[in-house]
Amino acid sequence: MTATLIDGKALSKELRKEITADVERLKTEKGFTPGLAVVLVGEDPASQTYVRNKERSCKRVGMYSEVHRLPAETSEEELLNLVDRLNNDEKIHGILVQLPVPKHINEEKVIEAISPAKDVDGFHPINTGRLFIGEDSFLPCTPYGIMEMLARHGVELKGKNAVVVGRSNIVGKPVAMLLLREHATVTICHSRTQDLGAVTRQADVLVVGVGRPNFITGDMVKPGAVVIDVGINRVDGKLVGDVEFDTAKEKASLITPVPGGVGPMTITMLLRNTLLAAEKC
Repeated sequence: MTATLIDGKALSKELRKEITADVERLKTEKGFTPGLAVVLVGEDPASQTYVRNKERSCKRVGMYSEVHRLPAETSEEELLNLVDRLNNDEKIHGILVQLPVPKHINEEKVIEAISPAKDVDGFHPINTGRLFIGEDSFLPCTPYGIMEMLARHGVELKGKNAVVVGRSNIVGKPVAMLLLREHATVTICHSRTQDLGAVTRQADVLVVGVGRPNFITGDMVKPGAVVIDVGINRVDGKLVGDVEFDTAKEKASLITPVPGGVGPMTITMLLRNTLLAAEKC
């Protein structure tokens, strides 16, 4: 058996068409354009690339976009003042501060300064708390994209065994909560899990996000499992995931490639969160 690929690029394109139509509807019915403000502090090359992609994506779906590029020496107070101004800007419905920020700035303070109603990254403690207790909230974009992929491919989660490898606040913990919300039985694994393969081989749905290239091999995958690879690692100039793709695809029924799997969905779900924020105005 060779797995069917979950094509994140194709699904993202489909979703962005839907978002574009909804943006136009808002413009027509309510007379305003959803707006996203992105704040970048410093000159980290990867962050600059992400921010450019977000800016372009906004324009392609017809959203208003602001990018605030600040020097690395920007003080914490200056950044917090900018966030406060954006919180009170009526044309801005979503705010994203690109992480990481320079070390002299307290990341938690910045996240907490963003209005929960404009927290389209889904990182504010109020939104993470709402996610935990099952209330409506903005969902972190990568886990949101994963759940959309599973839903659009008709993956039944109710009563299934789901294993999440990785316990980050950005991916591991929130995706576990979302899987639990869909009535899966969820196990979270991490660096201290004993006999990891014995656990992953029980998974009907396996989500991997640990930042270690080719960490999960084919012999650790249950035949017929759905494998979602969140990892993006560069090895010898080539992008690879946390899952050893060539061996895992021979065991799985569905699998996400790297690149072209989960990655394209993240910005798309950011756009959807911005749209949802605008609709609540």
